[in-house]
Amino acid sequence: MPATPTLLRAAVLTAAALLATTAAALSPAVSPAAAAPVPDTLHGGAPGAAYKAAHDRLGPQRLTPAQRERAAARHAEAVASYEKARGARTAGLLTGYKTSGGIQQPQQTSYWCGPAAFVAVQSAHDGVGGRSQQDAATLLKTSTAGTAWYGIDIDVPGATGYPMADALNYRLPGAGYVPNALPYTPTAADKTAFRQHIVHNTDNDYAIAGNAWEVPGGPHLVGHPNIEIFHWVAIDGYDTDTAAAEVEYLDPVGGVSTSVVSWAGSVPKSAHISSDTLTTIMGGRGYVW
Repeated sequence: MPATPTLLRAAVLTAAALLATTAAALSPAVSPAAAAPVPDTLHGGAPGAAYKAAHDRLGPQRLTPAQRERAAARHAEAVASYEKARGARTAGLLTGYKTSGGIQQPQQTSYWCGPAAFVAVQSAHDGVGGRSQQDAATLLKTSTAGTAWYGIDIDVPGATGYPMADALNYRLPGAGYVPNALPYTPTAADKTAFRQHIVHNTDNDYAIAGNAWEVPGGPHLVGHPNIEIFHWVAIDGYDTDTAAAEVEYLDPVGGVSTSVVSWAGSVPKSAHISSDTLTTIMGGRGYVW
């Protein structure tokens, strides 16, 4: 969700309330005016990592035993998928971008990036466009502070505190979505795993829901200003020519009126970005795959 001054104040208040009542909350947003770039790279960290470490209030995250087991099994499948795709590229059987075919929807409010990304991810598998963002927002328990990465149990059987993963598994039975948390400075292994995961999902006709945390001085999504922004996107493809070193994502801000998001005019509906850069942008949160 794009961070406006009014929304930022609401996010802080909402996060504080959730921390008090659930012991795990939405991440509090910080006013762009209060943020200054931090020279993380001097200490070996990713650009913006020190800022995230200093301002994060999410608290410990936990996967259920079933999620841990599923994540391990899916990762093993993803490694195999990645090697198979590399072999096909070497043999000249794959060229250009391969996508799962998600259908982008511009978010209908300044804080509905989560619902808009959710319906885009869902459409990547079943090809159904035009779903209600209101229904998705209700399912995800989206508030004016946005859609939580962790700390909210939605009204589905077996809720785990990860609303996006739980909602996708509810709407797409058998999909087996799992959350993949990332450190503030994703490692080389984290970046390799993300490439493997997007290849696996795309090749099996599924998209990934990415939870971006953009901060001043750190990398940003295409067209986004250099301010703090919490934002969901649908990642729906990869460049076969570079073994997923570049990926495609659908941005819910693309096509939004500037009366809803002041800087929306410079944001495309879909864009290509380095997979390593996107992994860094998601550092401190993660993705659902």
